[in-house]
Amino acid sequence: MDQIKKTIALFLPGIFLLGFNIGTGSVTSMAKAGATYGMSLLWTIVASCLATYFMINLYSRYTMVTGETALYAFKKHIHPGIGIFFIIALTAGVMGSVMGVMGIVADISHVWSKSFISDGIPAVYFAAFFIIVVYFIFWNGETQFFERSLAVIVAIMSLCFLVNFFILMPPPKEILSGLLPNIPAVTNDMDKGPFLVIASLIGTTVFSGLFIIRTTLVKEAGWGIEDTITQRKDAIVSVVLMFVISMSIMAAAAGTLFPENLGLNKASQMIEILEPLAGKMAVAIFAFGIIAAGVSSQFPNVLMLPWLLCDYNQSPREMKLPKYRLMVFFISLLGLVVPIFNARPVFVMIISQALNSIILPLTVGCIMYLGNRKDLMEKYRFSIVTNIILFVILAFAIFTSFIGVKGVLQQII
Repeated sequence: MDQIKKTIALFLPGIFLLGFNIGTGSVTSMAKAGATYGMSLLWTIVASCLATYFMINLYSRYTMVTGETALYAFKKHIHPGIGIFFIIALTAGVMGSVMGVMGIVADISHVWSKSFISDGIPAVYFAAFFIIVVYFIFWNGETQFFERSLAVIVAIMSLCFLVNFFILMPPPKEILSGLLPNIPAVTNDMDKGPFLVIASLIGTTVFSGLFIIRTTLVKEAGWGIEDTITQRKDAIVSVVLMFVISMSIMAAAAGTLFPENLGLNKASQMIEILEPLAGKMAVAIFAFGIIAAGVSSQFPNVLMLPWLLCDYNQSPREMKLPKYRLMVFFISLLGLVVPIFNARPVFVMIISQALNSIILPLTVGCIMYLGNRKDLMEKYRFSIVTNIILFVILAFAIFTSFIGVKGVLQQII
C-alpha cells in the first residue's frame, strides 16, 4: 500500500496539470468542434498535445537545472515587464474562465435537475454551491492536499467521459480520418467558420499558464536534473490522459449532435440530446463528468493570481495569508456572473480560450531565449533539434494567434 501511495504521489504534479487543463473550457471547445465538424479536427488535439508535452519538458528542464521558476526567470533574465505582462494577461484570461466555468456547470446542473424536479433547481444555487466547495478546499489545504483532492476529481471526470465515449462514439473510421490535417468546409447552416474553434482547441490545450505553473510544481516536488526520467513519465501520463479525455468529449458530440446538424450553442444541449439517445444514465454520467471537469479547473483557476505573484516575487507560497484568501474569494465570486446575468457561457469560454492562444508565442519565445543561455543552462543548453522543434511550435503559435483573432472578429462582425 505504501508503494502504491508513493507511485501515485510521483504523478500528482501531472494530475494537477490535467485537472487544470481539462475543464469546462476544454469540454466546451471539444464538444463545439465535435458537434459542428464531427471528428475532422481531431488532428488539432494531437498536434496540441504533442506541443504541450514538449513545452512541459522544456520548462521543467529549465527549473530542474537552474532552480528558478518561470516568472522569476523572466523578471531576472529578460525584463520585469515581461513577468508583469504574464501576470496581467493570464489573470484576465482566468477571470473570464472562472465566469464561463461556473456558468456552464450551473447550466448543466440546472438542466439535469429537471429530470427529477419539474422546473429544476435554479442555476445560481448550483453556482453558489460549487464556489463554496472550491473555496473550502482552498481554505483548508496545502499544495499536496490540493493535488490529492484534484486527483480524486480528475479520476471521476476521466471515468465519466470514457464511459460516454464508448456509449456514443462515432464509427472508428470517422475517428481515424480526423487524424489527417484539414480545414473543414463551411456550409450556410453552420457558424461563421472553423477558425475560432481551432484556436480555442489549441488555446485550451497549449496553455501558457500550464507551463508557468509547471515550474512551480517541479520546484516544490524537489526535482533536479537527475529526476528527468521521473519528470518525463509524469508529463507523459498527463498528456496522454489529456488527449484521451479530449478525444472522448469530441467523439461524444460527434456521435450525437453532428449527425443531427444541431451544432452547439449551449453545453446543456448535450444533456437534452443524450437522454432520448442513451437514457438517463448516460445523461447522469455526462453531467457528473462536466461537473468534475468544472471543479477540477476552477480550483487552479482561482489559485492562478496568488501563485503567479509568489512566483514573480519568489515569496513563500503560503495560501493561508489573508491577502491571498481575499484574492481567491473575490475571483471565486466571478462564477456568479453568468448565472445571474444570463450571459452566453459557451461564447464566453471560447473567446477566453482563444485569447489564451494569443500569449502563446511569447511563452515559446521566452523559454527559447532562456534555454539557449550558456550561463544559465551550461551543458544542458537546448540542442539544435530542440530549437528546430521550438521554431516549429513558435510558427504554430503565431498561426494560432492569427486565426484566433480572425475567429473572434468573425463572431463580432
